[in-house]
Amino acid sequence: MSTTPSRHGSALARRLAFFKGLQSLNTRIHDTSNIDEIIFEVSAEVCALFGAERMTIYVVDESGNTLSSRVKTGLHVAKSIRLPISDKSIAGFCALHRRMLNIHNVYDENELRQISASIEFRREVDERSGFHCKQMLVAPLVHPEGSRLLGVIQLMNTLDGDAFSSVEEEGVLALAQTLAIAFAQRLQTSVPLRSKYHQLVLKGRLSDKELDQSAEDARNRKITQESVLADDRKIALADIGAAMSAFYGVPYEPFKPERIKPMDLLRNIKREYAIQNGWLPLEETQEGVVILAVDPEHVMGSRVVLNVFQNAKLIYRVSTRAEFDQTVAQYFDQSLDDLSVGDILSDLNEGDEASSSNDELSAASDNELVKLVNRIIVDAHRQGASDIHIEPRPGKEKMLVRFRKDGLLVPYVEVPAIYRNPMVARIKIMCDLDISERRKPQDGKIKFRKYGPLDIELRVATIPTAGSMEDVVMRLLTQGEPIPIEKLALSDYNLKRLTATVTKPYGLFFVCGPTGSGKTTTLHSILKYINRPETKIWTAEDPVEITQRGLRQVQVNRKAGLDFPTVMRAFLRADPDVIMVGEMRDAETVQVGIEASLTGHMVFSTLHTNSAPESVVRLLDMGMDPFNFADALLGVLAQRLARRLCKHCRAPEVASDEEITAILDEYCEDLRKTQQFRDNPSEARNEILADWHERFADANGRFVLYRPAGCPECSQSGYRGRIGLHELMLGSDAIRRQVQIRALVSDLLVTALEEGMRTLRQDGIEKVLSGDTDMAQVRRVCIR
Repeated sequence: MSTTPSRHGSALARRLAFFKGLQSLNTRIHDTSNIDEIIFEVSAEVCALFGAERMTIYVVDESGNTLSSRVKTGLHVAKSIRLPISDKSIAGFCALHRRMLNIHNVYDENELRQISASIEFRREVDERSGFHCKQMLVAPLVHPEGSRLLGVIQLMNTLDGDAFSSVEEEGVLALAQTLAIAFAQRLQTSVPLRSKYHQLVLKGRLSDKELDQSAEDARNRKITQESVLADDRKIALADIGAAMSAFYGVPYEPFKPERIKPMDLLRNIKREYAIQNGWLPLEETQEGVVILAVDPEHVMGSRVVLNVFQNAKLIYRVSTRAEFDQTVAQYFDQSLDDLSVGDILSDLNEGDEASSSNDELSAASDNELVKLVNRIIVDAHRQGASDIHIEPRPGKEKMLVRFRKDGLLVPYVEVPAIYRNPMVARIKIMCDLDISERRKPQDGKIKFRKYGPLDIELRVATIPTAGSMEDVVMRLLTQGEPIPIEKLALSDYNLKRLTATVTKPYGLFFVCGPTGSGKTTTLHSILKYINRPETKIWTAEDPVEITQRGLRQVQVNRKAGLDFPTVMRAFLRADPDVIMVGEMRDAETVQVGIEASLTGHMVFSTLHTNSAPESVVRLLDMGMDPFNFADALLGVLAQRLARRLCKHCRAPEVASDEEITAILDEYCEDLRKTQQFRDNPSEARNEILADWHERFADANGRFVLYRPAGCPECSQSGYRGRIGLHELMLGSDAIRRQVQIRALVSDLLVTALEEGMRTLRQDGIEKVLSGDTDMAQVRRVCIR
């Protein structure tokens, strides 16, 4: 380094250069908030500054009688060096007498006798490490108040073979003082920990005796102590990780299934190496490369990571062994063709981005790229994702692949930019689209059983984006049985009204909501409820996502001229009792649906609208006759999907009166224009609160709300799965009259509320009070 002075040259120049470098090191140590991490970072610079081959820093353990090595540059032994604070070792003598030592040859008995008749050099350390020690410069780390020994710094072997100079003696004392201040500051904010699990005792999770017993059990059963603590003592991995974090002085990093795999960082690392050495790169941030380790102290001390990531700033995180193994499996999983995404990407040939359709077609047929696309689809299905988003980025930025899980997009992997066009071309080939057409959106389907081990279909949409690129979104259509209607998370009130409506012999019923809100799932649950041997049910869908016995299901095929209106007219000639249309997106389909409902058929369909009253106005705006439409309308069910709290870890909290009042205010906001609230708002609020007490309060009249906590079952998110929020507006006489006069959405809403409808937000609030979700999720999907 530039501040490293030569051990030769003028004494004054060397002294100035030396103390300039020392001042820089001292400043970095003083400014750090993590003394353990900074010491590992500057250890090589300390050796260079003092012209030493190696350095060891010892700290005093909890007993106060032993030194334990904290930093061992150049030593690749896994175990920590432990020395008694006594004359039986040089570092122990320095600690005992709090005296700096500068020894020219530690094997020279005469030189040692001049220091003390009892001092000894422990030769077994050299024998164990294979390193031959000669010169040694040792200084004690003493608490700034001078009352307590904190450790020892030990420099070994000068590069030129001479003894350490008087300038270096002065420097090591100054460095020891700086380190002592830093260690003292850490001690002020922490309790000395005798092992990496000792904090569990301090936190009251188990006793000292139980901790010692767990270590003995682990030895007897030849398993890790962590396994005993987690499996036998039922201590959460998060608590074990927090204890390890306190011991090692680096942050704890839990397992995250949605983590992006760092392909560039993993290029030179194999699965077996990561397991054997206990470390793995997680990501590269602006602060540096984040390294996950089960023993950060050993990994930092061995300096192997510095050899792999040369000239990179390293940031360490500690992990439990179980979570580390999960991360290794995540990065190097062998489940598809014995290859992980990382392995597949590392096998792809480097090259220039394809410039022509022929080049693109050739690249898209590359075996490794085929494996990559298949693996992405398999992983999405395994993780329960509903959609896969392929998102190319401009320039040389990597292409991002994200999964939608429980309604939220989570990163999955980044693919080098040179493969963005071939990868899109490969997907187009799988669904028989035109790979040369990039200027227009295209839609298609993939029957994945032709390409991989899963019997699923994917609905594919390609969209041109800026920079002559294309985004791809793939919806996973797992064919399966419909959900029973009683398991749709409908409230008892809505379930009773819904079942009474859908069992009528004829009429028109809609389920509305945005894309991905579960409309088709709800419609098939309704069809399952009314499906009887004596009933003929026809469905027109694009695509057929859910199949069930007894239904005659038709797949729309626009290329062949088989669109929704055509199929609907065909149904009317096929003696139907019930017709389900996947979506009414045009006036012709709606008109045929109304005609069918008025001629003795039950018609179900979906709409892309925000609320039940808005659906009515939208259909009228399409040009529907208001009188025919009013006569046909049975009801509209609007719905959203909110994230459900994890049942394994949700944390209960007794709600304060202020919290309940705030929730009640939000609940009543939708009711402000109703007649009851205009006449007597206080009485209306009291009635709602009394109903809540009856249905949701405990025996003491308290409301218990739940908040997300996080556990392995929910990947530390606090949420697992989704729950439906519903708004059911029935076609009552009052609603029909308003439809006939083309009333405003606000007027329809007030009438529906006065007749007992609960809005999406109100239904969500009731599910918050029942402990299924929280207000943050309700507000996220029910903003009005």
